[in-house]
Amino acid sequence: MAWYYYNRSNNGGGGGGGGAWGRLSKGLLPLLALQAASEFHRIGRKPPVTAGLLLANSLIYLRPAFVDRLLPTLYEVSFNPHLILKHGDLKRFFLSPFYHVGDAHLFYNMTSLLWKGIQLETSMGSPRFASMVAALLGMSQGITLVLARSLLLFFDYEAAYYNQFSVGFSGVLFAMKVVLNAHSDEYAYLHGIVVPARHAAWAELILIQLFVPGVSFLGHLGGILAGLLYLHLRGSYTAVDPLTVFIKKAFDFVSWPVRVIRSFLSFQRPRTSGRGRVGSSQATAVPSGIWRCPTCTYDNSSRVDVCEMCSTARRGSGFTPLRQYNRTGDLSTEEVRRRRIERFGG
Repeated sequence: MAWYYYNRSNNGGGGGGGGAWGRLSKGLLPLLALQAASEFHRIGRKPPVTAGLLLANSLIYLRPAFVDRLLPTLYEVSFNPHLILKHGDLKRFFLSPFYHVGDAHLFYNMTSLLWKGIQLETSMGSPRFASMVAALLGMSQGITLVLARSLLLFFDYEAAYYNQFSVGFSGVLFAMKVVLNAHSDEYAYLHGIVVPARHAAWAELILIQLFVPGVSFLGHLGGILAGLLYLHLRGSYTAVDPLTVFIKKAFDFVSWPVRVIRSFLSFQRPRTSGRGRVGSSQATAVPSGIWRCPTCTYDNSSRVDVCEMCSTARRGSGFTPLRQYNRTGDLSTEEVRRRRIERFGG
């Protein structure tokens, strides 16, 4: 939703939000938790980067005791072009998107992040999505800073943009919306207005500015321009993104214990050789190039005509035992074990 701004003189140190946000805040955080749990339960592969962003924004807003002392206050990190350029205050540049002024501010931004993040991360992959979010955050903040400075230099327009204090994740969300809908031929519905999805960010920029008080026009505009710049750079830059490579290696390192456990569990499956396994006699899908012995259910390569487990011969599309031990050709478990010992020596 909105990239909220406020005047320091009205809000003091910048605690909770007021105005439109305060009137809508009751019960929204439990609803946010319910929506997030429902969405993550519904999908098969869980997107870890989206989940991490939701958790980080929520923890910073709620400020539980174990992180409260580590976090700066909202006013200390609020995006302010004047203070960033005058003092080189980079924490305002990088941390302000993760702070919110009220329950409703957090709720609308995080529900938007939940929807956009799941779609983008599942289609792009987690390392590339994380790289994109980092790039969009830096570019949206940088473009907003340049716009505010340009308005001051060329139009002497200072009060509304150059000295305002802004927080919220929606600059990044507007950029994500541009990326998500860049090649869409569908239509989006915004407050009853039907617009092409690829232009929805521009329509939302205008509608929010008209009907929602206390939002940063430059913050949202910077996000849209950042999304367009990202698409342009991605289309013209064919080499491997080094940030994506770094993040992928970090993901591989973190997930290494999980891969080891999975490989250990798969190693425990009952196998008799590298080319087959003894499985159930129930009808299951057999990969091409493999034939399953009906006697012992061992999966054999199509390059052999004799079952490597129990020496049952393959003949045409059927199977004929080499040695008939009873009329039905069925072998007991003990006989299969004996044949295996004869064939493999134990």
